[in-house]
Amino acid sequence: MSRADVFIIESLSLENEQDSLFEGQIISEILRRSKKKCKYYYFRTEQELKHILALFSDSDYRYLHLSCHGNEACVSTTFDEIPFARFGDLLRPYLRQRRLFVSACSAANSHFADCVMPKSGCYSILGPQEDIRFSDAVILWSSFYHVMFRVDSDAMKYAVIRDKAQELANLYRVPLTLIDHEHTPEKPYSLYKIAPGDPFSFLVGMFPSGEMGGLEDALNVS
Repeated sequence: MSRADVFIIESLSLENEQDSLFEGQIISEILRRSKKKCKYYYFRTEQELKHILALFSDSDYRYLHLSCHGNEACVSTTFDEIPFARFGDLLRPYLRQRRLFVSACSAANSHFADCVMPKSGCYSILGPQEDIRFSDAVILWSSFYHVMFRVDSDAMKYAVIRDKAQELANLYRVPLTLIDHEHTPEKPYSLYKIAPGDPFSFLVGMFPSGEMGGLEDALNVS
């Protein structure tokens, strides 16, 4: 049985390495300080990635977090550029009954889903729709894992992922994409775009109508 823990893998450009922009490493430290087990591995090449994915399989960790550069057609390691089709071939054997979290600019799209989801058995993929700043990525993912494990330290349910992802998209103004598995070969996944909305909308349901008083005016919530 898999463990509800996070396996973080990361690859940066040489410039990012020099600037110490290790997003995944920071997230791993926050998880550890929250008493949540995680593993962190850094890689620079596609060949190293293959070995680390085998370690992920051996770990029985349920959640794979990938931090790297990306665009609408490929992901990049320090020294390699990997088209989605080849990247999907690398990932699919290790994603059965797992969830994938992708912190790579613009990579969470339908082309990525086409290459990764079919026949993988992956439960879901979550990632940013667009380019995302380092500071936003660090705080968004740290917040995501914190709230998800506060809800349930032993599991992540799709409905909760969607709701919390919406709340964080609202708060940090970062559009996200959530890709969910389907059970038919004709439709191997569904793609749900999460656009930032009112960052304080969750407060409205906490108060009976007309009882928010000055808080409603202060937050401009209607």
